[in-house]
Amino acid sequence: MPKVWRFCPHDESCIRQLSGELRISPLLAQVLIARGYASGAAASAFLTARLADLHEPALLPGVEEAAERIVAAIRSGRRITVYGDYDVDGVTATSILWHCLKLARADVDYYIPCRLEEGYGLHADRLRALSEENPGRLVVSVDCGIGSVAEAAVARDLGLELIITDHHQFGKELPDAAALVHPRLPGSKYPFGDLCGAGVAFKLAWAVCQRLGDGRKAPAPLRDFLVSAVGLAAIATVADVVPLCGENRILVRYGLETLVEKSSPGLQALLKVAGLNGSRRLAAEDVAFSLAPRINAAGRLGQARLAVELLTTDNAERAAALAEYLDQLNNNRKTFERRIFKQAKDLVAAHSEWTDDAALVLVHEDWHPGVLGIVATRVAEHFEKPAVLLTLDRATGTAGGSGRSFAGFDLHAGLEACREHLASFGGHTAAAGLRLAPDRVDDFRRAFCEFVACTHEVVDRHREMRIDAEVRLADVTHPAVRELDRLGPFGCENPRPIFAASQIELAEPPRRMGEGERHLSLRVRQFNTTLRAIAFGRGEWADEIAAASGPLSLSFTASINSFRGQERVELRLEDWQAVGR
Repeated sequence: MPKVWRFCPHDESCIRQLSGELRISPLLAQVLIARGYASGAAASAFLTARLADLHEPALLPGVEEAAERIVAAIRSGRRITVYGDYDVDGVTATSILWHCLKLARADVDYYIPCRLEEGYGLHADRLRALSEENPGRLVVSVDCGIGSVAEAAVARDLGLELIITDHHQFGKELPDAAALVHPRLPGSKYPFGDLCGAGVAFKLAWAVCQRLGDGRKAPAPLRDFLVSAVGLAAIATVADVVPLCGENRILVRYGLETLVEKSSPGLQALLKVAGLNGSRRLAAEDVAFSLAPRINAAGRLGQARLAVELLTTDNAERAAALAEYLDQLNNNRKTFERRIFKQAKDLVAAHSEWTDDAALVLVHEDWHPGVLGIVATRVAEHFEKPAVLLTLDRATGTAGGSGRSFAGFDLHAGLEACREHLASFGGHTAAAGLRLAPDRVDDFRRAFCEFVACTHEVVDRHREMRIDAEVRLADVTHPAVRELDRLGPFGCENPRPIFAASQIELAEPPRRMGEGERHLSLRVRQFNTTLRAIAFGRGEWADEIAAASGPLSLSFTASINSFRGQERVELRLEDWQAVGR
């Protein structure tokens, strides 16, 4: 379906007033106004957000109880186990809390479940094993556990002290743990509910450091650690696609600086294999497309502990070896992803009866479970409907996989409505994991598609593209793009400004590029200004644009492309329209 362009209102007097008051360009002023920052005070607060604007950790529900218990365990010499998750958020959250406790001289270790053998979350058998190995230990979950009601009961029966820290959506019943730390607990008045798991772990680490100091300020070594930990929290915040506003924007804004200036040996090695070690500045896109996939690859392919080791090691030689290995795992992940995406499209083509279904539930016995989430995202976008991808686990005799939403559908609610067909599930509105018996797949498919059809409709607002401003290509200069970077870091709910320009001509024929010719490259001209534009995953546009008659209208974002020491403005094409389209 074609996108619907929605232009934000243009009020020349308001733009002129804000531009003069803040001494910014009219273009930046226009974008600020389009995004709701019309007053000088609101716009200034957004542009100058400070690390000191982070909320005190004591405001986070459950954090004081959890911090007290952790400090008591440190002082009594009890073993503390950080129980994490295998994605970027879980790995960085584990690294933050483990490193904090190690610096505090705690007897601490960590456990990351294997994605391929155990799946997501707390596991009763692992809790039993931890209890048998050391009955007096404290277990602290990060980025998981808020839905683990049965597992928390097992821990309590074992006499195992359990603290759960999480940010995921929870059910009607909360787990009975020694402490629950979650920004959205019932009755919570925490000012910002969209922290990721590492953000919650960072707040807990901060509270622990305060208690190890004078109650408000951490000791000097732990203060230095907290500054460096902001970088890990930033990676997770971008990778987990939580809204980049409020506290998240602050964490990412200052965390990106920390990654350049105060990286650990592991992060330095990771930056090097990603080709970012010479960067004077990092963008959120560098994390999303270069750093996070390499960390995620370890968990996707069943070796998440290596990612934690990379992020916590002080040995530069070991860090280099781990970074190289994660880079290779990421290349393997890309191969799996391309193959599965093609097979998914072939499956849909072979089942014409699924064409009119409101959602897709695809199953294949040979799909790698570690990459189903990322492929489900591509399938949902390609077919423009929620998608669930499943593979058969021969060891357990079950089908398991991941689902991704489309156009605002509440995926968690959809799985909740179909829980009678599922052995287990968890996640949130946009993404979830699930497991079920193979002979229930068809029943689940029917129930899930019926629920989506009855509760969700793709309407114009789901296809809307908000255009912040209409511009001339001559307005998109290097200084203008650098000034617009003050709106960043960019990501979920704070995207790069989208502009539109009309009367665009082709300066040369469009061409496909990249592996499999999946991407588009073109040079466009308006009057006397010529710029390069690219569109990732849109190679098919090359023939369509070449065949269009007359001038084009383009919608795009603008960024600075650095190559061999040279910087130039480059457009990222979001959509295009031909005359009469």
